[in-house]
Amino acid sequence: MTKDSSLDRYSRPPTVDAVGWLTFYLILLLFVPSRLIFGPLGSVGAPSILLGLDSLLVWCLLRIGAARSTLSGLQPIRIALLILLLSVGISYVLAMSHPISSDEISPADVALLALASWSGTLLLTHDYIHDRKRLDTLIWRLCVCGGLIALLGIIQFITRTIWVDQISIPGLIGSPGYALGSRGGFPRPAGFATHPIEYGTLVTMILPLSLHVGFNHTERSFFVRWLPTGALAMLIPLTSSRSAYLGAIIGVLICMVGWTKARRLTVLGLIGAGLLAMSVVTPNLLDSIIGLFSGVADDPSVASRTDSYALGAQFIAQHPWFGRGLGTFLPKYIIFDNQYLLLLVTVGIAGTVAFIALGLTAIASLIQLRARVLGESTRELTVALAAAVASGFACLFMFDAFAFPMTMGLLFLILGMGGALRRIEYAGSPDLPLKV
Repeated sequence: MTKDSSLDRYSRPPTVDAVGWLTFYLILLLFVPSRLIFGPLGSVGAPSILLGLDSLLVWCLLRIGAARSTLSGLQPIRIALLILLLSVGISYVLAMSHPISSDEISPADVALLALASWSGTLLLTHDYIHDRKRLDTLIWRLCVCGGLIALLGIIQFITRTIWVDQISIPGLIGSPGYALGSRGGFPRPAGFATHPIEYGTLVTMILPLSLHVGFNHTERSFFVRWLPTGALAMLIPLTSSRSAYLGAIIGVLICMVGWTKARRLTVLGLIGAGLLAMSVVTPNLLDSIIGLFSGVADDPSVASRTDSYALGAQFIAQHPWFGRGLGTFLPKYIIFDNQYLLLLVTVGIAGTVAFIALGLTAIASLIQLRARVLGESTRELTVALAAAVASGFACLFMFDAFAFPMTMGLLFLILGMGGALRRIEYAGSPDLPLKV
């Protein structure tokens, strides 16, 4: 064997393709109600959590057997994830080395396993999607899934029935809590999610990617490729969720950075037409949406968030750097409807900064990639992925997202997609200065 052929053997992209595995993960994540779990495993028994843990094991085994040259190709998102895991690990060790309430130990273990599961999804997505076509396939499947859960939400809104409480899966048990909430006299759909806020966050993260699919997956018919976006756009106004509205606005505004002026005007015109149609067909719904923002000062849900800041500061002061341990701050103390405040309490300044840095690293990597690639479709995909990440991280200000596996499972999957796109594009362009 010649030296060149040996190097070529080590530089070949991985032959393992994770898209099929990740598609199955998407189905478990988005279509199995969050309240259905494997009973003996308790809170960590959600099927998507278990498959995520399997993903981490598979990734470790594949990396052990990988060629040495591929192991040296550390990527920014992987490094940021490692720093987060180290920070959380230190927090866990410190928490377990001090006196701790017995009822906090199991939730801490569950939180650690959940984070490991989401990390496994990120890593497998990041490293084992071997070309752009396969990444596009996974994105398309995600958008199709998003369109289907949006359609379910529309049905829930129209029929005022949750429906998912009638689902049973052999081997899984369901915890109580299925109910269709309401706000302003309108039902709040939740899809398969535990709560409407989680549901709204899911659909807003998928929206930027569905817009990319609509504009760029021209190998599909116009009607087919725009169906997911149409369903998502119809659903978002029906969620009665501030997080969904803010997430959608952030996502669309960031997407506009990558669009031509004509496309921006077209989308703005469609949004305007949609708002006008809503004001005619369901004026009370539009008034209810406006009231969510104009009546913030008198909203008890907003007051509960702001009133918790002072109490949160007291807990942060007790363990400022590494917190009291992920998962140890139980609802019996207080519920912080702000994941970043909860992170400051549980993993401290170090862990919170590491988590934020993970999102910022992904966004910065995608922005850098956009500046270096020439293909318009790829440039728009970098913006769509950055918009999805930004939307997801922004929504975490609204609720304690780590307690909702659908939200975090999807967010970490999208982070992995961003890393996969960067790795694929740099690997296909030797002139770009990246070791892979």
